[in-house]
Amino acid sequence: MRVCVIPARGGSKRIPNKNIRDFCGKPIIAWSIETALASECFDEVLVSTDDEDIAAVARSAGATVPFMRPDSLADDFTGTVAVISHAINWVADNWESPDYACCLYATAPFVRPEDIRFGLEKIIQEQADYVFSVATFESPIQRAFRINNDSRVEMMYPEHLNSRSQDLEEAYYNAGQFYWGSGDAWCSGKRVLSGNSCPIVVPRGRVQDIDTLEDWEHAELLFNWLIEKEKM
Repeated sequence: MRVCVIPARGGSKRIPNKNIRDFCGKPIIAWSIETALASECFDEVLVSTDDEDIAAVARSAGATVPFMRPDSLADDFTGTVAVISHAINWVADNWESPDYACCLYATAPFVRPEDIRFGLEKIIQEQADYVFSVATFESPIQRAFRINNDSRVEMMYPEHLNSRSQDLEEAYYNAGQFYWGSGDAWCSGKRVLSGNSCPIVVPRGRVQDIDTLEDWEHAELLFNWLIEKEKM
């Protein structure tokens, strides 16, 4: 069995009603639900939430909400692995033990069905614990600098002061969109960066953190631009 778990707790502080706020014409969580369904990778697409309003929107978009997340897993400090593990254990107790589960964030409108399908293919082929989306840094991290206590700048890696950008190793960051994981990896609490994880490199133009209202506005501009670009 393969399940998609979309974690979406209520009570967002920086962006009120973040998970069901309108994003380019529909609640943002609906984009993730529709992407998961369109991938045709899952026996169930479910939303883990503690909020009845989110649950109602999720159901109307085509997801199932078979349980309400307990308060102990709905605070500001509970990590993703614990939330997904709880969902998988519920599925195992009530339906069937999942071989693989994909955590897809509610605020990930740039994920495409083919990304999800590629992730499933890769985790099976590579026999990895996790597969997740990554993107390259725009600038070489070896040329980064800090502002010290005297309000002066200093290089974090001074040994690369005279290195050419094209000679520096490319670095990647977690795109924060989705994680495929084996049922065993999730339920054992294994960390995503524990050593047996594989990346899916996605274009930087399809990656945007949405943590503030400024992020939200930028994401909508980028999303609409991508739609118009694909029409050309």
